[in-house]
Amino acid sequence: MTSIVLVQPEIPGNTGAVGRTCVALDMELVLIHPLGFEISDKRVKRSGLDYWPHIRLVEFASWEAFLAERSPRVDQLYLFEEYAERSFYEPDYPEDAYLVFGRETKGIPAEIIEAHRAQLVGLPMRSDKVRSLNLANTVAAAAYQAVRAHLA
Repeated sequence: MTSIVLVQPEIPGNTGAVGRTCVALDMELVLIHPLGFEISDKRVKRSGLDYWPHIRLVEFASWEAFLAERSPRVDQLYLFEEYAERSFYEPDYPEDAYLVFGRETKGIPAEIIEAHRAQLVGLPMRSDKVRSLNLANTVAAAAYQAVRAHLA
């Protein structure tokens, strides 16, 4: 099963929308603390609508706790950053991939990037007028690309 990993998300509405995408694609949602909101926040559930009870949600106190428990293989991790040199179209994602996204305002923390630089991928943008895309939109595009080969 592919998992969406949000590292220290800040905006509850984005997390709710990502949760809805996870339900649509039968993916797990992994949240890495600290969060910029309470998971019980009405804005999270409002964005996830009535799908929130169906989300397979797992939370970890830190990135280190996630790594210790899950022990992901190198070929499972894909870290999404706007400045990545490799396009997210390039990899052949395994069915058990972890698609990792950072905070809306700061991205993935630098120490995680440094430890996993070879796993960076990004969504191409044709215009120089946009610095980045909304987190929920990026996750949706990445999630569908990752499962494209596995969809029947």
